[in-house]
Amino acid sequence: MDTTIEMVRAREILDSRGDPTVAVDVFLSGGAIGTAMVPSGASTGKHEAVELRDGDPRRYRGKGVRNAVGNVDDVMAPELIGEDASDQSAIDSLLRELDGTPDKSKLGANAILGVSLACARAAANAVGLPLYRYLGGPLARTLPVPLMNILNGGKHATDSADMQEYMIVPLGLPTFSEAVRAGSEVFHELKAELHERGMGTGVGDEGGFAPSGLKSNVQPIELMVRAIERAGYRAGEDIAIALDPASSEFHENGTYKLARDGKVLTAEELGALYAEWHLKFPLVSVEDGLAEDDWAGWKTLTHQLGDRLQLVGDDLFVTNVERIRRGVSEGVGNAVLIKLNQIGTLSETIEAVDLAHRSGYAAVISHRSGETEDTTIADLCVALNTGQIKTGSLSRSERVAKYNRLMEIELELGDAARYPGRDAFPRFRRGQPSQGAPPPSTPG
Repeated sequence: MDTTIEMVRAREILDSRGDPTVAVDVFLSGGAIGTAMVPSGASTGKHEAVELRDGDPRRYRGKGVRNAVGNVDDVMAPELIGEDASDQSAIDSLLRELDGTPDKSKLGANAILGVSLACARAAANAVGLPLYRYLGGPLARTLPVPLMNILNGGKHATDSADMQEYMIVPLGLPTFSEAVRAGSEVFHELKAELHERGMGTGVGDEGGFAPSGLKSNVQPIELMVRAIERAGYRAGEDIAIALDPASSEFHENGTYKLARDGKVLTAEELGALYAEWHLKFPLVSVEDGLAEDDWAGWKTLTHQLGDRLQLVGDDLFVTNVERIRRGVSEGVGNAVLIKLNQIGTLSETIEAVDLAHRSGYAAVISHRSGETEDTTIADLCVALNTGQIKTGSLSRSERVAKYNRLMEIELELGDAARYPGRDAFPRFRRGQPSQGAPPPSTPG
């Protein structure tokens, strides 16, 4: 089918927080159409590609995206007419050239990403393939282990824990669908546990509970372990725990201020706290355990825990190959969080995943706190066989849409589907002190 681009248009839509974001439609000469809706983050790294907002206080409290929409319609669309949507690399190169800045601040990463993803969607539809098969080919068959954020804190909640995400990881289940079932059951048992304790059961930005009245930053872990057991699962065997402290948000003057605990810690002391929790709980992964520019602290943390825990860089790496290369070179972290809108094009996202894998780092495909019903990341993690996904809790339709899409993909794959389970976390050692991380491999 003809994959020549005939028309490109953008529009302003709402994300899961009720704030504007960009949607893009790409129409091909052969009749296929592709649509993409772009997410938005709340806890954003300062090294991310720039999300363009209008700044007009009279519309959407200054968060309108009319300028980004105009950049699609007036700048990008005329240059894309007649181009081949199936040549993703050429499309994305053209978009970067039109912007001409290292951080996509001229046209906006939200505008550029919308076009990039809509072109891929249109090309996949033109050849009659699901997106995961179009991008990943016949070897795309690995369903991801979900890191389910069932208790929200930090910038994703009000008056909850200092740390941003408390996640369950169903790594001992046989299939993705069974992992979703287990996650749902634990989610509802956590609700019951909170209710019985007189704590609130309202949810935060990512669909997890956001209770006030928490006594400490470790109490959410204790509550989740209790919920796992109430649901009839074994903590550490069937379901593990993961954290995203988003520590850049409580990093002040070189130290880490945990208001809920009444403590101010050095990087080494915060690392020791994670080590203590690892010994006490089935903690398998810590994301953004230290601040985005605390490279020395990260190196120490990796030496402390890198052979026992998955240490994920989000704000540290921002899906940027140059920052990932630095991390590999300096022996920092052992996993990369992958967010499409941190870098702004599909091609650059795939390049970041490829670099991570070649360097011996895990890659975790992730949503944003301001999401849409777009399910691209579900297909992408299968296409790239990453083996892990973060897409929030077991409530709010913009989160559940990704789980539902993955269960649909699992059904399509049939016997070919693979669920990696514990194999997705090869470093996980329950209840053992760290001996220091091995040196990282070099990309090649």
